[in-house]
Amino acid sequence: MKKALKDLGEDALIDRLVRLVPRDPDPVTGPGDDCAVIDTGNTRALQLLKTDAMVEHVHFLPDTPPRKIGWKAAARVLSDFAAMGGTPDRFLVTIALPPSWPVARIEGIYRGFGECLARHGGFLAGGETTRVPAGSAAVISIAATGTVVPSHITLRSGGRPGDLVLVTGRLGGSIRGKHLTFTPRLEEAAWLVRHLKPTAMMDLSDGVAKDLPRLAKASGLGFQLDREAVPRTRGCTVEQALGDGEDFELLFTLPPRKWNTRTIAAWNEAFPKLPLTVIGKLSEGAEERLEGGWDHFAK
Repeated sequence: MKKALKDLGEDALIDRLVRLVPRDPDPVTGPGDDCAVIDTGNTRALQLLKTDAMVEHVHFLPDTPPRKIGWKAAARVLSDFAAMGGTPDRFLVTIALPPSWPVARIEGIYRGFGECLARHGGFLAGGETTRVPAGSAAVISIAATGTVVPSHITLRSGGRPGDLVLVTGRLGGSIRGKHLTFTPRLEEAAWLVRHLKPTAMMDLSDGVAKDLPRLAKASGLGFQLDREAVPRTRGCTVEQALGDGEDFELLFTLPPRKWNTRTIAAWNEAFPKLPLTVIGKLSEGAEERLEGGWDHFAK
């Protein structure tokens, strides 16, 4: 019997697909991180490349307010630039829509998209429009470029044994509305790379239960998680905080010597409304098994 996507899961599918196509012979980092990172010869900046897609009935619903759809489409990409320690630049937007879609609805999506870029950075440079058959789900696909100062680049793969694992904000319950209105942590990431220089970092799109194992694996390590320390949105269980996904907070690692009262005070002064919490550490040996998290193709 032939394997189906649901038999593989998202990560295993990506591992198989990237073997089938030519790879950049000399990227700073390619598939497997929040963005691809390219050295273009500019000594002052590395280039970031990112693509993302949203599908109706998966990432938003037919009755979702259009401005919130547009905001989310932009913010998801901006969150990945934040995870690399970078800043956004140019965006290309492709939309695939049924011909029956109201013009006012797609205009609303672009207004929300523009509002997010106006607040957090980036410019629309072009795009494409096409149709899908009547009754099919709408698709919004984003491609974007950004930049990062070489000394600020933060990959998933830089973690070291004993590093503390930290997270910004509170987790869980995004389906109540946060997944449509969240703030991409560009300002917070810029502060972190300037003041603390995390050893590894990523954004939490699929939940701690999926993303922490990814970060640890990229660093060639396991991890220990303090479940009770995980900061939760009010009304959420630990399991929901670990597995709901679409939190779009920053998950990162630090050497223990950098986590002290001085660091905590500096963070609280810069971001008084956003908690910063230690939830575990990286370790050598086997990782814990976590249940939950988002996988597009899981059974």
